[in-house]
Amino acid sequence: MSTYSDDLALALQLADAADLISMSRYQSQDLVVTTKPDNTPVTDADKATETAIRELIATHRPDDGLIGEEFGEESADKKRHWIIDPIDGTKNFMRGVPTWATLIALVDDGEVVVGVASSPALSRRWYASQGDGAFVSFNSGTPRKISVSKVSKLEDASVTYSDFVGFNHRLPAFRSLIDTCWRSRGMGDFWSHMLVAEGAADIAIEPSLALWDMAALDIIVREAGGSFSGIEGQPGPTHGSGISTNGILHQRVIDHLNDN
Repeated sequence: MSTYSDDLALALQLADAADLISMSRYQSQDLVVTTKPDNTPVTDADKATETAIRELIATHRPDDGLIGEEFGEESADKKRHWIIDPIDGTKNFMRGVPTWATLIALVDDGEVVVGVASSPALSRRWYASQGDGAFVSFNSGTPRKISVSKVSKLEDASVTYSDFVGFNHRLPAFRSLIDTCWRSRGMGDFWSHMLVAEGAADIAIEPSLALWDMAALDIIVREAGGSFSGIEGQPGPTHGSGISTNGILHQRVIDHLNDN
């Protein structure tokens, strides 16, 4: 049994509970939407999903800390703490676009060691734990191990992103990167990074993200053989931006975006 197998099992249980709540509210006519102080939307589904996850963590891992998008931190300075985004892609969720997911991660001693990205409207779930590889299941079927691509040239690479917002002074460099690459698509949010983990895309770029947007994605991409960093190349999900690649292309992407 691997070091984090029990934690992964719990994370998958948390995702099951989240999926039941989020799907029960998806495309509901009475969905309640409010605006947070940062002017981003939040729905009753976001809040209910995070509440359920918090209650399960309190029951099964009462000594662990927790960081959640909707209800903040509880003992987040502990060596072990969970990071939760109840619905990544809330704007998609609100509009009936199926590209949204619950993101669940466990940090141990400063490193993400377990990650789950569960997207019930897409009938997909990705997950990983440290040293055990990354997997995807479709429609609750048998999990399949995934790995990043072996594309070695930007000219042959497929790049995904959300939109052009947030790049600021790097926007010309980003446009240049898109022009250099073989193909670009605005998949957005978690899905861009999961496509990299599956080898279906080679680069995913998000210039402005929160910790809970990235923590689960970080380990899934890394366990699939790829690299995850901030836009300036700092490893991990704590730098306010997220770039996933197949690893081979990572430094070239970083250099391209930071070529002043």
